[in-house]
Amino acid sequence: MKTSSYSGFYKLSTEKRLDEVGEFSNLTDEEKNLLRDPASVNEEIADHMVENVIGRFTLPLGVGINFVINGKDYVVPMVTEEPSVIAATSNAAKMARENNGFFASYTGSIMISQIQITNLTNPSYAAIVIQEHRDEIIRRCNEQDPVLVKFGGGVEDVETRIIDTLAGKMLIVHLKVNTLDAMGANAVNTMAEYIAPYLEEITEGTVYLRILSNLAMHRLARSRVIIKKDILGEKAVDSILQAYAFAEADPFRAATHNKGIMNGIVPVVLATGNDTRAIESGAHAYASITGRYLPLTTWEKNANGDLVGTIEIPMAVGLVGGATKVHPQAKVAVKMLGVEKASDLAMIIASVGLAQNLAALKALATEGIQRGHMSLHARNLATTVGAKGELLDKIVSKMIKEKKVRMEYAQELFNQYSK
Repeated sequence: MKTSSYSGFYKLSTEKRLDEVGEFSNLTDEEKNLLRDPASVNEEIADHMVENVIGRFTLPLGVGINFVINGKDYVVPMVTEEPSVIAATSNAAKMARENNGFFASYTGSIMISQIQITNLTNPSYAAIVIQEHRDEIIRRCNEQDPVLVKFGGGVEDVETRIIDTLAGKMLIVHLKVNTLDAMGANAVNTMAEYIAPYLEEITEGTVYLRILSNLAMHRLARSRVIIKKDILGEKAVDSILQAYAFAEADPFRAATHNKGIMNGIVPVVLATGNDTRAIESGAHAYASITGRYLPLTTWEKNANGDLVGTIEIPMAVGLVGGATKVHPQAKVAVKMLGVEKASDLAMIIASVGLAQNLAALKALATEGIQRGHMSLHARNLATTVGAKGELLDKIVSKMIKEKKVRMEYAQELFNQYSK
């Protein structure tokens, strides 16, 4: 049986790690070579992905290990520049697997496309007119994407909202579109563009914006976990709850709390070729949906004294179209996860976010966040000044021991030891 639990994985060479992941994920030699080669995205591919291309920019691709989600083991690809994130996430996943890991769910792939109708003297009346034409609106929109409809997707409902703005009252129409395994931006935007003239005709208003919303509140990923008190220690459980209470009460702390969650989420979104900005904006908007900026996770203590954590977050990721199907390394990353549905990818990403939040809170509430983070930062500094091998380890050890993790001290030690 395949397992994502490894002992001493970080001690292996990069080549050996790739071999282990390749075996776990059934990667071919060609696919492993794509992950080795920073030029996998050649100039031609890059030039078709974005405009005004002058080169390519490489970030490290690591893997989160030890994950069990809904009873299945995963090795999770993560692209990030920040030290300690992958190690911390893997450590939290190891704690979680002691109690069967994470359990995740998904509410469905409904995206919202918004149509802004202005210049209405009677917006309430116009809203009723739109509802009377609901079936016709759905029919016309779905004609624009017969393939999506064929596989069970398409517009499922039409909603109306009247809002007060600086420019007066506006009638906002929401097309609720099931985009299935696609992120869906192109599909919902096409439908909104097409139906806008018809809405102007039946309401006698003027349409301006026709665009999706990244607040995908009908596309939520949820995950939950129980960490036994024997693993953390009762004092650590209570300390984590104190840290969570701080974030729940204070938006200044909540912002950093949620940033830590995104430290886990964004690397997986990026690795799989999905839109990191869409996920970030949706997450922070959802954190504010009550009118107060709140944490995206909750932490509690159950009757046994164990730590209980949950996350609920908009997760509009897809496996169809976009960079996911163009970027060669993103395609390999998706294969590594073994997912065939966007819902499975969304649940994995939410679980990684919950794991990263656990790791961050544990570090903050016990040893302090700097201990693990600074050891990796020290290694980066030592590498920057040119240290390698045993010399690098010696400089890192000295900086941490002296608690002087600074570039000038790394250079001083390098000059000293090099002699």
